[in-house]
Amino acid sequence: MFDAAAVKRDFPILNQGGAPPLTFLDSAASSQKPQAVIDALVNYYTTINSNVHRGVYKLAVAADHAYDGTREHVARFINATSPDEIVFTRGTTEAINLVAATWGRTNLREGDLVVSTVMEHHSCFVPWQMIALEVGARIEAVRITESGELDQDHYRELLSQNPKVVAFTQVSNVLGTINPVKEMTAQAHAAGAVVCIDAAQSVPHMAVDVQDLDVDFLAFSAHKMLGPMGIGVLYGKRSVLESMPPYQGGGSMIRKVTLEKTTWADIPSRFEAGTPSVGDVVGLGAAIDYLQDLGYADIARHEHELAAAAIIRLSAIPGVTVYGPPADVARAGVVSFVVDGVHPHDVAALLDERGVAVRAGHHCAQPLMKALGVTATTRASFYVYNTIDDVDRLIEGVEYAQRVFA
Repeated sequence: MFDAAAVKRDFPILNQGGAPPLTFLDSAASSQKPQAVIDALVNYYTTINSNVHRGVYKLAVAADHAYDGTREHVARFINATSPDEIVFTRGTTEAINLVAATWGRTNLREGDLVVSTVMEHHSCFVPWQMIALEVGARIEAVRITESGELDQDHYRELLSQNPKVVAFTQVSNVLGTINPVKEMTAQAHAAGAVVCIDAAQSVPHMAVDVQDLDVDFLAFSAHKMLGPMGIGVLYGKRSVLESMPPYQGGGSMIRKVTLEKTTWADIPSRFEAGTPSVGDVVGLGAAIDYLQDLGYADIARHEHELAAAAIIRLSAIPGVTVYGPPADVARAGVVSFVVDGVHPHDVAALLDERGVAVRAGHHCAQPLMKALGVTATTRASFYVYNTIDDVDRLIEGVEYAQRVFA
């Protein structure tokens, strides 16, 4: 059995004591960090801190090995064909902005169609909306069904219009819906579209194989998968990345600079202008090691069990509405709900009084909130360090909120 209580002991912030103890249920926003990741960061800054790809002294060489070695580690982690297909960014948001600004500006023209979905995080929708407005393209969003899944009939209808790009999330950060990326990607390619996947909520929780999915781009963030904030990954197929211009100008991304002309470095350096966050890259590598040691099959099963228990128990409370796929469907450990007569922010504040940290608001998904007919929800998101006791405390806190506002 997955021993979440033992896992929790690896996270210093969750073992500080105090009353009430902390139940952290906001990992979909940003996960906590195990001691192994913290140690990796401390070790980097205390033993090998140096810029990379600049120096020939020992510290610089050690930093090169750490940075480039992690790129190779990430490539194996998601089964990219080469480390050159891995671009380090500040996170999922920057990665998708990079794709929209470079591939999008190069390839989209007036009248072209961009297909996204109603359930997108703003980071996967707004960059494409911005570039569509800039070049005169149009953007359409796939509707959702009553069960919180993408309407595949509507998706096929939009594909029949031959879009240039299809951009969508693998897992909804609000509903916990796991979208059929492989099937949808195959259909998009058959329609002639390039596919860009937001994997911020999937890579931390399930095994992702980019070759099997056959996606053209895929982005994720370290801070949602036990790693540091401010570092993320853009995967891109080599042939597609090589066709793209740089995102930013500066050091590292050049081949030759003259007063008249600049030529670009090969991928991935072309997209990594300036001094990178080397220590955070090392921390990402440590986070990958930690997750792989736990085992993704066990992680996914554990999170689904917790989410299912929360959904069943929340749904049994009169006046509570839970959104997204039902408990018996394969889904991620994200549970969003509304308590009648209590604003989601008030629910979150009252839960916090009892040591339960949840998220409340529109979760950077305002089009989805509109489709659900609400302005905000309360969201509990489960991860490797959560236990069934945390579900108990969530339920007790929701019932407490109802009594306060009765």
